[in-house]
Amino acid sequence: MIIEEKGIDPDCYSCIINQARSTALHAGLNRSDTQDVMDEALRRILMARLEPIQVQHIVRHVADDIQKRLGKPNLDLYAAVKKQSHEVAFSFTNQFRDAIKQSKTPLETGIRVAAAGNIIDFGAKDHASLDLQNELSAFNHLKFGRYDYSAFIKKLEKANQILYVCDNVGEIDFDKLFIEQILQLYPKIQIVAAMRQSPIINDATVEDALEAGLDKVATVISSGSVYPGTILNECNSNFRELYYKVDLVISKGQGNFETMLPYADERVFFMLRIKCNTMARLTAIRKGELVFMQGKKE
Repeated sequence: MIIEEKGIDPDCYSCIINQARSTALHAGLNRSDTQDVMDEALRRILMARLEPIQVQHIVRHVADDIQKRLGKPNLDLYAAVKKQSHEVAFSFTNQFRDAIKQSKTPLETGIRVAAAGNIIDFGAKDHASLDLQNELSAFNHLKFGRYDYSAFIKKLEKANQILYVCDNVGEIDFDKLFIEQILQLYPKIQIVAAMRQSPIINDATVEDALEAGLDKVATVISSGSVYPGTILNECNSNFRELYYKVDLVISKGQGNFETMLPYADERVFFMLRIKCNTMARLTAIRKGELVFMQGKKE
């Protein structure tokens, strides 16, 4: 779902429409309203040929449209799914924490755990078809198609402050394990974890982060983003100031990758799993593989 010069990649149309349909059905809309939501999503896709509309704008519009139809503007449409994600992820945390502790390369195992957690993404895959237990059990067998670990270590060793831009509920349980390992090795580093301003799909808000206990290892803030991604000029001033000030930025997930890549310098490291053929084609990394990639040099 990368933005091209003129609109949204056509290969992404079906994914956007299916995501709109899934969210509408998940929210309990009737057939007529569901069709209207899908039609509006398509109209927005076509508008993107002429206006600076990103995929994340459409996903936000779909959520707002559904909430309006339900008469509940602040409703967290994925609250039940987020609860399930956290419960499943939490059930793996002791196992993964032990794996990190027992590893000969604990920091790298922490990276693998955090990256593998990115499978918990109901924006990229229908929640009904996602077997979290099976996916997470196989984390040791996942391969990195891009692994800029040496560059990361060079930045980490000199860092005083890290901005960790989080993604999904459930996934943040594994981010916590990775952060724990960073602090174990570099206890003087200050880590700030940024969340979404308001619920969108199953992305983590400040409230979700507190529920997961992320505040025990990092300072938890809102980025001001209401999208499943981080569009810098639409985030709050505190986040923007931090982004340019910190020594190192860790960006989790596809939504953050899509929106942050255009302005990411070499302080930024993207961590995600390639979940679709379009992303595989655009990144030259195979579908299903993990990514730990440094942003471009200034």
